[in-house]
Amino acid sequence: MKKEPQELLQDIKFPSDLRTLPLESLPQVCNELRHEIIQAMADNPGHFASSLGVVELTVALHYVFDTPNDRIVWDVGHQAAGHKILTGRREDFHTYRHLGGLRPFPSPEESEYDTFACGHASNSISAALGMAVANEIQNSKLSKVVAVIGDGSMSGGLAFEGVNNVSSTPNNLLIILNDNNMSIDRSVGGMKQYLHHLHTSSLYNNVRFRLSNGLVRLGVLSEKRRQKILRFNNSLKALLNNQQNIFEGFNIRYFGPIDGHDVIELVNTLRQIKDMKGPKLLHLHTIKGKGFKPAEKNPTVFHAPGKYDPETGERLRDNTEGLPPRYQDVFGETVLELAKQNDKIVGITPAMATGSSLNIMMKEMPERTFDVGIAEGHAVTFAGGLAKEGMIPFCNIYSSFAQRAFDNIIHDVALLKLHVVFCFDRAGLVGQDGATHHGAFDLAALRPIPNLTISSPMNEHELRNLMYTAQLPYKGPFVIRYPRGRGVLTDWRCPFEELPIGKGRKLSDGQDVAVLSIGPIGNVVQKVVREFIEEGKSVAHYDMRFLKPIDEDILREAGKCRRIVTVEDGVVQGGLGSAVLEFMADHNLHPEVVRLGLPDHFVEHGTPDELYHLVGLDAEAIRQAIVIDN
Repeated sequence: MKKEPQELLQDIKFPSDLRTLPLESLPQVCNELRHEIIQAMADNPGHFASSLGVVELTVALHYVFDTPNDRIVWDVGHQAAGHKILTGRREDFHTYRHLGGLRPFPSPEESEYDTFACGHASNSISAALGMAVANEIQNSKLSKVVAVIGDGSMSGGLAFEGVNNVSSTPNNLLIILNDNNMSIDRSVGGMKQYLHHLHTSSLYNNVRFRLSNGLVRLGVLSEKRRQKILRFNNSLKALLNNQQNIFEGFNIRYFGPIDGHDVIELVNTLRQIKDMKGPKLLHLHTIKGKGFKPAEKNPTVFHAPGKYDPETGERLRDNTEGLPPRYQDVFGETVLELAKQNDKIVGITPAMATGSSLNIMMKEMPERTFDVGIAEGHAVTFAGGLAKEGMIPFCNIYSSFAQRAFDNIIHDVALLKLHVVFCFDRAGLVGQDGATHHGAFDLAALRPIPNLTISSPMNEHELRNLMYTAQLPYKGPFVIRYPRGRGVLTDWRCPFEELPIGKGRKLSDGQDVAVLSIGPIGNVVQKVVREFIEEGKSVAHYDMRFLKPIDEDILREAGKCRRIVTVEDGVVQGGLGSAVLEFMADHNLHPEVVRLGLPDHFVEHGTPDELYHLVGLDAEAIRQAIVIDN
């Protein structure tokens, strides 16, 4: 008797249970798994559409391969909700992205089925190649390695570096290219167009595979001869088809494209190629949001939609009327406003047009905005080239993703003192996306770099004025970092005002304790300080605005107090607090300095309020640091 929905899935605790089922049961497993994801994420928001798009692939991989002995390396964990459910975590899935619960992305610290970290993008091929080569060196040839790359990650430079090395290093790696024409927004660039037109006959591949195996068994075809024949074969096929296959140009066997939502075909194809010697790539066409019509129609919105009705797809939004705007929207509106005044301004984003709100400018000025794909390093160097020829690029990157462009910032912008404005969104603790996404390191990492101006606004007016100041002639490379979420001002539109570089502002006067803050966390500090003042305490509060150059006049004034408390939402080692200590030591000043910031460990996932309490950066922790001994 046919089992009712969820009856197959409820018996699958681990992939070994899945592999006991007959092949013809897999479409039902896929339907149940897709239904489970839709229901589970309706009230427990997460990255949604990407996981729906790889349901069949997830089932097929765990059915064909002996996981966890065989390694599946996911690229961007957006795709991995179904993977978590099938690998012993179904009962805990309600804790997904909650403080202390399941992590937002695969992590080897959570499960042996999670083989590598994958919070960003484009690293799967390189990591998987390392695993495959390690198996060869250690003679662990029974363990197979599969890299699953998709959601636009092939536009990242690291992916191409990995492919290049795969072609020249002996290995048996299988690369699966999940081609859904998407990252978060629509994929862009030449690779997107190339994949759209790429086609190789599945019949041709099957015949070639069987013929190759037969010749090997007969002793006619050795590995050396196979490589020569493969190169000749690829050249001949390119000539006949009038199309060069880039992967076969790298001597990587190419299969596809095939329908990524036909689980039976997927299983049969994987079984045929999994034991094949040498590197190979299986190209799948999938639909982001597959099986949930609202997500299929609007995959950008349903990439991470928040809460929604699982039946209708209606998003359940909180009432935002009367609330301050999101910092990203202030950026988006302001950069458009500035671009209308200054025809040298252009906007750049690495696949985050919607997430950064650069799409606001993109709609009105498409010729002056550039989505370069998931390629942060290229975004920075591209901005440097624009600046070299007189443009003023506003390069908008999420803070944690900017880490991927650290060398480009130094070598291609700061070294040449180029006028690039870096707007780093999602600075500080971002919440449920966790350790891979927290913007923790930007202040400390960038502070030692010569020629940079580094700033962080306390509110929306300050953000607008810093953006205005940054585009004035000639400011050189200028960093503005701001958090995810809403600001504090409802009347956020203000006339532009040039701010003096390297100058902060005094918000309250005092002689006993001086509190130095940078960025929006200063709003929490300001409330705490006001409470002390109402109690008759003498507490000064300075909004530093700039980490570099730092306001030395403020530091000298603060150095006269008995205690200085520094507050920043970046790592405490190397940031504002460290800069203050260095200044005090260099100028023979000896106040007690208490530094508050992010600790020297990776912070887990949870709501921002939970996390700031956890790391000692909430109002109560700030109050305890300020407390004046009688």
